[in-house]
Amino acid sequence: MCQNFPDFLYTCDSDIVCHKMLLELKRGKDLVSAARAVMESLDGAFSVTGITGDGDFFAFKDPHGIKPLCAGHSPNEATFAFSSETVSLDMNSFVRDFELEPGELVTVSKDGFKRIQVIKNPREAFCAFEYAYFARPDSRFNGKYVYEIREDFGRNIVKEYPEVVKECDVILSVPETGDDPAMGVHEESGLRWERASRRHRYVTERAFILLNMERYSTIDKKINILDSKVKSKNVIITEDSIVRGDTTTVIIDKLRKAGAKKVYVFVTFPRIIGPCFYGIDMSTYRQLIGSKNNAAEIAKIIGADGVCYQSIEGLVKATGQTKDELCLACITGKYPTPMAQKLADEMKKKFLDGYEEKTRIYELDEPAP
Repeated sequence: MCQNFPDFLYTCDSDIVCHKMLLELKRGKDLVSAARAVMESLDGAFSVTGITGDGDFFAFKDPHGIKPLCAGHSPNEATFAFSSETVSLDMNSFVRDFELEPGELVTVSKDGFKRIQVIKNPREAFCAFEYAYFARPDSRFNGKYVYEIREDFGRNIVKEYPEVVKECDVILSVPETGDDPAMGVHEESGLRWERASRRHRYVTERAFILLNMERYSTIDKKINILDSKVKSKNVIITEDSIVRGDTTTVIIDKLRKAGAKKVYVFVTFPRIIGPCFYGIDMSTYRQLIGSKNNAAEIAKIIGADGVCYQSIEGLVKATGQTKDELCLACITGKYPTPMAQKLADEMKKKFLDGYEEKTRIYELDEPAP
């Protein structure tokens, strides 16, 4: 049940957005007013596209613009499109027109796009994890390809940990989101990027959302290490992030068995200390290896000789945005929306008091003790 709609059963967040839109339209409100009602009543991340019963094609973003949503058109200007990433426009030979602004509603007519700033929020909060993991490397944000930003992440870590770099012989990557940072590490350090870690293309499960029993088996099958390329060498392995630590633990174990002398993990996304309420399945403090452990402690847990996180300052600079324009909640504990901050604070207090989280706080039938 949804607190705001006590008689409404829903199975996903999209149901709530649609239900709210329909309620407002049935009350006689126009599309702009209905979109405003959604933006004002819902706390969280949403990028919405839809078609009304009258055939109006529209799209809008939440007031903080947490997730990407762009607009484009076909070369003959006969077709208009919205997409979460620019790459889908590229693949269909569409021209990219613009990224929707936070709190903006865009409608489509025969004359093209009409842009309406429904709500002007003083704080944009674009998800920083898009740059490290979610977005395709060939998509563009702020006029820059994501893969270029990830290469800068790798260069940043080399500059931040020069003594570690001096000790190492070779670079590996966790495919595929670790590949672009590996290129940056290679170019900045001069070390060889050895393509000795290969991903099984038909094992597609994301390990951090699987159950414990499934996770090890999936990771073990997904990544293969070429033993002869790492034997008796000090290895840097680039990784986009460490959530639970399971993936990295398995890979390090495989590197040890392959004969690697030392293993250092270069992580592009800073240490994750808190859950996400905006669409990433990092739901509880208990599941996050970084919620109670620092980098040295994490290295010991996962079996690495060192874990080298990119700094938050380095991440922000590489994106081309400012710190105030990004959602960094999972690495700072400061959430851009009030309900998320309230939930995170309640969860953290219970977690530190010893309460064993078994599910997301907003899925509990009764308040936790």
